[in-house]
Amino acid sequence: MIFDSDSYLMPYKRVITDRYQKLLNKRQDVIGKGERVADAVNNHLFYMLHQEDKEWVFREWAPNATAIYLIGDFNSWKRDERYSFRNIGNGNWELRLPLKEVKHGMLYRYIMVWPGGEGERLPAYAVRCVQDENDKSFSAQVWAPAKQYKWKKRYSRDFKNPLIYEVHIGMGVEEERVGTFNEFRENILPYIAKLGYNTIQIMALQEHPYYGSFGYQVSNFFAVSSRFGTPDEFKQLVDEAHKLGMAVIMDVVHSHAVSNELEGLSKFDGTEDLYFHSGERGHHPAWNSRCFDYGKDEVIFFLLSNLKFWMEEYHLDGFRFDGVTSMLYYDHGLGRDFCSYDAYYDGGQDEDALVYLGLANIMIKELDEDAFTIAEEMSGMPGLAAPISQCGWGFDFRMSMGVPDNWIKWIKDQKDEDWSMCGMYYELTNKRKDEKTISYVECHDQAMVGDKTVIFRLIDKEMYFSMDKGSHNPLVERGIALHKMIRLVTVATAGDGYLTFMGNEFGHPEWIDFPREGNNWSHKHARRIWSLKDNPELRFMALKDFDQDMITLIKRGSVLRYAPTQLYVSDSQKVLIFGRGRFIFALNFSPVHSFTDFEFCAPSGEYRIALNTDAKNYDGFGRIDESVHHFTSRKDGGDKLSLYLPSRSAIVLEKIR
Repeated sequence: MIFDSDSYLMPYKRVITDRYQKLLNKRQDVIGKGERVADAVNNHLFYMLHQEDKEWVFREWAPNATAIYLIGDFNSWKRDERYSFRNIGNGNWELRLPLKEVKHGMLYRYIMVWPGGEGERLPAYAVRCVQDENDKSFSAQVWAPAKQYKWKKRYSRDFKNPLIYEVHIGMGVEEERVGTFNEFRENILPYIAKLGYNTIQIMALQEHPYYGSFGYQVSNFFAVSSRFGTPDEFKQLVDEAHKLGMAVIMDVVHSHAVSNELEGLSKFDGTEDLYFHSGERGHHPAWNSRCFDYGKDEVIFFLLSNLKFWMEEYHLDGFRFDGVTSMLYYDHGLGRDFCSYDAYYDGGQDEDALVYLGLANIMIKELDEDAFTIAEEMSGMPGLAAPISQCGWGFDFRMSMGVPDNWIKWIKDQKDEDWSMCGMYYELTNKRKDEKTISYVECHDQAMVGDKTVIFRLIDKEMYFSMDKGSHNPLVERGIALHKMIRLVTVATAGDGYLTFMGNEFGHPEWIDFPREGNNWSHKHARRIWSLKDNPELRFMALKDFDQDMITLIKRGSVLRYAPTQLYVSDSQKVLIFGRGRFIFALNFSPVHSFTDFEFCAPSGEYRIALNTDAKNYDGFGRIDESVHHFTSRKDGGDKLSLYLPSRSAIVLEKIR
């Protein structure tokens, strides 16, 4: 149990075990006389538009409704009693139509009538929603192509440590517009595979009315966003990624929902609390969105069915759960510092949300034992990524959200010569023993408008004037060197996985800013300028090449399967050296001091240089002879290595015998 390996949790043992029992009890309630959560969760099969007994069946759960009408291409968008739903009990409504009346591509909505009012709504389980180009309103669309997509690749994950490339499909083109699934599949997937990443994490897949929300204000949970293409085109993308040996996970948003009523679930049947909490608790104070009531069975089944649908329909290999901190606390974690364990067990936690997350992780493993889940959670609640059998909540990994925060703090607030190597190593390796983590220098969050990417913090405006290879700007030289070193030390100290956001591997300039009124609806900063990495006259290419070789080395050497071992650390010299598996990572962060014959204790053997940030092909100064092999020598009762460590450079040594 998690409190057995952490004595500081013992005072909270009763709370932890009570929560664990609550999860077990809820699991039993869900499965009834069955054996698996996955077998009991099938809301999408019941409510989603489907054929049954040679008829099309429309169903909705709307207990407060007094009438529901189907409007759309079927009836010229006019209310018609022939298209009126009938109440079939338990809050459920149903409409059956002959097969010939419903055609692929037809658009439709509902008129939902309730005591004292009515309004147009989209189906809660719509599989596709499309936006009108003129008035920008959304409608559900019948998706029933004559030919069903036939999957070509049967995929099974063959790695334990995810190397994740975080992507946004719409930003995947260089032109100032929204990119598509097909363009991404044809142009970007092969590039990601060549870089060596084994997982793509896709943002903004669930339909959302406002493109600028980055996909985090979801309206239609079962609908893949039509901005990027069709469901079949997304399936083709997943199929191709699997063919290239990459897992595909989805950035799923179950922490809240958009407040929109026409497009979303808010006041679906006229009531505020159908899917959400009523009153103040049902509205997120920071995000202007609706907060799910995870204590309602109907909500749990809706969300679990949502996960099952994405896995079975689109063959996804897992999920990164967004906004988990917001789910876990009644105050959404806002304004808390989480400086003691009391913050996790003081009664301010939404245990219904915890139970839902535990059920989700149980079900996902039942559906696919190779599937994996990641929690985006910043409070550090113990046990979140520990096995459920140990009183944890079953996530396979949690994001190491403190790592990018520390990089920002070090770069922004301290001079290079003040960086602490001891502090750096501690912060980069600090994690709970019972949990696996994903480390990263920056994801999309650090690139959003109002913030700065690492490369921009290091080089700033000189990005615009001095990134050509003929330029010799000291600020750029520093930025290029540190960009490589920061990434190398982060992935090399990562707990169990690593993540980067698309384009950051080659130092993509500028920030991310989606089209909005404030920027005159411009796409200028909602795209990736891929041509920068392919231009041999610019320095971006060298950063891309380094990232590719770095990831390839980490994967080839199975580096993340081994725990890091500190070999040498000096704040005064700005030197950090540690081992991992058969590799030694030696970094000299000093801006001015190079060290010849730098000696330190190391495992006995012969070593070759496997990676060198200072190599000329990575836009370095070429100060190290990579052909030289290094041998340990016995001195003062121990084995020692002697190296040349130039300033602002790092080398990776591989033991060959």
